[in-house]
Amino acid sequence: MATEKQARVTLRMMEQFIAVAEELHFHRAALRLNMSQPPLTHAIRKLEENLGVTLIERGNRVLGLTPAGATFVREARETLRQAEKTLISTVDVAEGRTGVLRLGYVGSALYGRLPDVIREFRASHPQVRLELREATTASQIAALRDEMLDIGILIPPLENAEDVVKTRFDQDRLCIAMPVDHPLSQRTNLTLADLAAEPFILWPMAEGRSFHLQVIRLCANAGFVPTITQEAHGMHAVLSLVSVGGGVSVVPQSMSGFRQDQISYHPLSGIEPEFELVLGHRHLSACARAFLNCAQAKQERVAKPAV
Repeated sequence: MATEKQARVTLRMMEQFIAVAEELHFHRAALRLNMSQPPLTHAIRKLEENLGVTLIERGNRVLGLTPAGATFVREARETLRQAEKTLISTVDVAEGRTGVLRLGYVGSALYGRLPDVIREFRASHPQVRLELREATTASQIAALRDEMLDIGILIPPLENAEDVVKTRFDQDRLCIAMPVDHPLSQRTNLTLADLAAEPFILWPMAEGRSFHLQVIRLCANAGFVPTITQEAHGMHAVLSLVSVGGGVSVVPQSMSGFRQDQISYHPLSGIEPEFELVLGHRHLSACARAFLNCAQAKQERVAKPAV
């Protein structure tokens, strides 16, 4: 029966009792609550009836709180604080101000626009926990489908990914990477045709089919089929093998600052080496949508011509 009575105690009743307990005067408490005194007096008596205990010591006026009343006011304050916190947290999550954002990205994205977008997003959404995961395009698409990622930064074209919504994010182009002590590293105007006899380091086609095929196509246009002697998962791994003399590669030009003391980078001319990076998602949480809006705002500012 006590549980049934307690269930009738509302947050409003708690607020009313706290006012009476702090003022120790029904009239002043009623003024504070912006109500008349008779309904407040009735509400407190109803609260005591529901609980089956006396909360206020009464004489001609309020004399004080009973031990039960002192306990109730203390717990009521904590309950109201928690209720307010719950409401604020709920609204914050709904509006993307708090939560967790799981962001995947291909390695080269860290050398382009991504760091600036992350910096701006963290400044505007400091309560969102950002979890970053470097992965290939194929791995990110699988993670998006398994709901292990909220947004991925991918390199199109995306095969068999009609369920992934794509938004343009950044652009890059390919360049040649070779060890600094390679005989060709000091040559100016180096072309892919000059690498026809060189061992190549690439990444597995299954991990980045479109990117892999773009390199093969560029080599074919240069008149040869590359001899792939090593494969590595991820662009940082590819470049690490290049740096120790494992071979040459074709990599994003944005990464040309990586191990410059060990790797020589050479630009490729024309439009064929260009490629895009896109933001991919399937279902957007509130904080994921906030990140997408931040990235799009950054894209618009960059694209806007200077006046």
